Amino acid sequence: MHEMALAESVVGIVEDYARRECVKRVRTVRLEIGRLSNVELDAIRFCFDAVTRGGVADSAMLDIEEVPGTGWCMRCAVQVPLAAMLDVCPRCGGCEVTVTGGTEMRVKELEVE
Repeated sequence: MHEMALAESVVGIVEDYARRECVKRVRTVRLEIGRLSNVELDAIRFCFDAVTRGGVADSAMLDIEEVPGTGWCMRCAVQVPLAAMLDVCPRCGGCEVTVTGGTEMRVKELEVE
């Protein structure tokens, strides 16, 4: 399950920030996770709870904002919404679509004490 490694990376970012800024407790971690990132949201929540125990983010709320998938259709020359990586263009049905968004995962914001 790659979500455990992702949760550990997020906690590493949070703990580095907390050390650098002398933060005693992190109350909320806000993530942006793209719909095309292959991250299972329930799994990342479970893993986050597991890896934050005993640390500066223990009992922190994990707030996840899903970023929609988008792509550029070569035929239509427009950006189109994508539900999956290999979706065809919803306008023309063509397969010449390059993914342009929705694959990211990033720490967007921290609420701290």
